[in-house]
Amino acid sequence: MSSILTNNSAMVALQTLRSINSNLETVQSEISTGKKVSNAKDNAAIWAISTVMSTDVESFKQITDSLNKGSSTVGVARAASEEVTQLLQDMKELIVSAQEDLNADDRAKIQTDIDAKRTAISNIVNAAQFNGQNLLKGTESVSVLASLDRGSDGSVSATHITVARNDLQTNAAVDAAAKEATDAGYVSTADSVTTNTVDKQSGDAGFMSTSQSGNFSDGDDADITIKGGAISAGDKFNINVGGNDYTYTAQADDTINDVANGLKTLVDAGSVANLTVTVTAATDPASDDATINLAASGGTVNFDEAELAATADESVIGDGDTINVTIAGGTISTGDTFTVNVGGSDFTYTALADDTVNDVAAGLKSLIDAASVDDLTVTVTDAADPSSDAATISLAADGGDVDVSLAGLASQNAAVSAGGLGAIADLSVATSADATTALNTIESLLDTSISAATSFGSAQTQIEGQSKFVQTLIDSMTSGIGAMVDADIEAASAKLQALQVQQQLGVQALTIANSNPQTLLALFR
Repeated sequence: MSSILTNNSAMVALQTLRSINSNLETVQSEISTGKKVSNAKDNAAIWAISTVMSTDVESFKQITDSLNKGSSTVGVARAASEEVTQLLQDMKELIVSAQEDLNADDRAKIQTDIDAKRTAISNIVNAAQFNGQNLLKGTESVSVLASLDRGSDGSVSATHITVARNDLQTNAAVDAAAKEATDAGYVSTADSVTTNTVDKQSGDAGFMSTSQSGNFSDGDDADITIKGGAISAGDKFNINVGGNDYTYTAQADDTINDVANGLKTLVDAGSVANLTVTVTAATDPASDDATINLAASGGTVNFDEAELAATADESVIGDGDTINVTIAGGTISTGDTFTVNVGGSDFTYTALADDTVNDVAAGLKSLIDAASVDDLTVTVTDAADPSSDAATISLAADGGDVDVSLAGLASQNAAVSAGGLGAIADLSVATSADATTALNTIESLLDTSISAATSFGSAQTQIEGQSKFVQTLIDSMTSGIGAMVDADIEAASAKLQALQVQQQLGVQALTIANSNPQTLLALFR
């Protein structure tokens, strides 16, 4: 049946042409982008998988950079440790030559060569850095990013290659020591304090007590107890026996045992009639009590318990007064300690990396403020240039006296551990005995440097192997992604030509179908 209202042939031809055009558009996209899956619309699952893999590939490229940098860092350390080993071998040859019976001049010449090689080793160790990392200094390990591990659940974790540092520094150990007046960070004050003499209380170290009241008769005795704990130089201890006072003044580092024995010596020297003095020392004078026993033998001994006394000199900042404590300017080191004694307690600040004297002053203020010492106000005046100027801590009494110990002001240089080759500083061939000792020492130093070179060599081999694997992995993943999303250009080209022919035929078919209604006009002529 023919109809002028519905052209079925044209609709079929149009549908066919639309399908051809759609396929043609797809093929043209493949050819222009080179991908058969270029977005999520083309194939959502393949696009998602390929996108995740592509991000992993980019991450692995970054990991390759990390591995290359790590390999270079370790390579510098390995080369440096190998060079250090060679210099130590040269030093060993010199030391071996010093085992002979040599005169002082020859030994001095050998020592000069040893010292020169020691300096060369130190220079190499200090210069053996790459991008700021020196694996021949310190002890902390270095981690090199090696891989990204993706779990079946989609979780991702980083994997590292750990490279241990090997300390080959030549510095000798330095013990902690009190700072000198010329040192950076030296803590001092030009101000003075008020000194008061106060009686020790029952809870204080050195407090003296007895149960004896008045004189004691022939055959009786009296115990005097000295409370355990740390006492201070200048503390005074008094006994009145035989009608006389005997006072002992504590010296630096004295304990209560020293006090008890000192009083016994004084009383014995007084030759008190009918009196025998014995001392029972404290097992641990820091916590246990010492005892002085006074025994009467042959007659009565006069004893005045009211004169039994232990006193201490107390330094105070008088109400309304201020003590300025200065911290000398200059470069301080990590681990240096700084102490201020105020309110009966020591407050010690330990310097951190890159601290200046301003940081020290602020740190001490924070510690003292946290203790809430009664009647004390603490202020800090920063150094304008902490590398040369002093910072100041002001301790002001407001509302009452505040205990302070100027003797407790202290600052200490931190101890410095010896480097891994620190024993090299003591190598000497000045005498035959020194040369023998040096021979044993150089063997130990060689073992240290050889172990370091071996460790770095193994680490560099591991890093380079991982780098090769990561590059192979990148290539494999890139190939896999390409297999999933890349277009087959040869097939696309052939398909394009076929679709273009189909498109032309479809257009022609549609043209024919659209002309069919015109033939119906012939029926009405």
